[in-house]
Amino acid sequence: MHSVSIYINNVRELNKNHYLCARIMDKQIKITFIVNPISGTSDKRHIIDLIPKYLDSSRFRWTIRYTEHKGHAAQFVGEAIEEGMDVVVAVGGDGTVNEVARSLVHTNTALGIIPCGSGNGLARHLYIPMNPDGALEVLSDCHIESLDYGMIDEVPFFCTCGVGFDAFISDRFAKSNRRGLLTYIENTLKEGLKYKPDTYEITIDGERQTYKAFLIACANASQYGNNVYIAPHASMSDGLMDVTLMEPFTVLEAPQIAIQLFNKTINTNSRIHSFRCQHLHIKRSAPGVIHFDGDPKDAGEELDVRLIPHGIRMVVNTKEQPYMPPLLRTFSDFYHGVNEEITSFGSELKADFMEGSRRINAINKELLRKLRKKP
Repeated sequence: MHSVSIYINNVRELNKNHYLCARIMDKQIKITFIVNPISGTSDKRHIIDLIPKYLDSSRFRWTIRYTEHKGHAAQFVGEAIEEGMDVVVAVGGDGTVNEVARSLVHTNTALGIIPCGSGNGLARHLYIPMNPDGALEVLSDCHIESLDYGMIDEVPFFCTCGVGFDAFISDRFAKSNRRGLLTYIENTLKEGLKYKPDTYEITIDGERQTYKAFLIACANASQYGNNVYIAPHASMSDGLMDVTLMEPFTVLEAPQIAIQLFNKTINTNSRIHSFRCQHLHIKRSAPGVIHFDGDPKDAGEELDVRLIPHGIRMVVNTKEQPYMPPLLRTFSDFYHGVNEEITSFGSELKADFMEGSRRINAINKELLRKLRKKP
């Protein structure tokens, strides 16, 4: 009965979306671009110069706002809503996108994205191209859908939230002076094998289970960012969260887990428990850090995580398919080779765990050396 109710609601939202899209197409579409000039990984001026090339001035009318401090994007969103803007486009990194998105929940104004960040998880899930030309082309199509979002500790999230190792790394990453994929990988490789898992009590639909876990990820979208798929089958329109609980693993299993996070098969790993639900209660042994879309936050021992169906409107891409950039292909291909090497001397590693740990650390250093090489 629950699934039937979700299906009926999805049909209603689909009809509503068709009506709203048709209404927008009958008039000039009003867009506010919110640009964070210092966020993310690229200069934004050339993006602004491209706008007239892709947006027909007879069909679109736009304004541009530049943020100067934290919270400025949210202020601009409030003004855009009051002015009746149809779309607010976040031009910046993941932090800018999330600040804009949090301000747009339960409004008739849609979120658009021109990704300029280091992870771009939400843009990748929506199939928004990573290049400005492609992202503007998607915006010119202006296909809008009402999608789900989540809440953890009363804070909205759009891709993932969680506790455990991913929250720990998010905290380390936020405190780092360097950004980008390489910094994230470096933190993960340095800390992953010495991180101490915690014990969690999880309640879903009144059923309580206790697990020792490396991490618990609650996913509205399929990935963290950078094509790291923690919940490969997650949908932003099904009214459910995909929960991935990763049990502690050995040094021998680490490369295989890394591979599966990139090739969308992590849910098949024996260390993974997967659930789907609309509400989740987590109790842990002590207060600590959580993350919402990669932003860390201190929180208490008990956490409520829930999904809000069809609570935000977004511009999505219905044409493109995701791809793996060259740097990530290097990472994935290298770890495939590592996995074969580990298999070949597996009996030796099992006989001497310390030697195995030394070899894995050497592999991690070699991976970082390869990633740092200029193409």
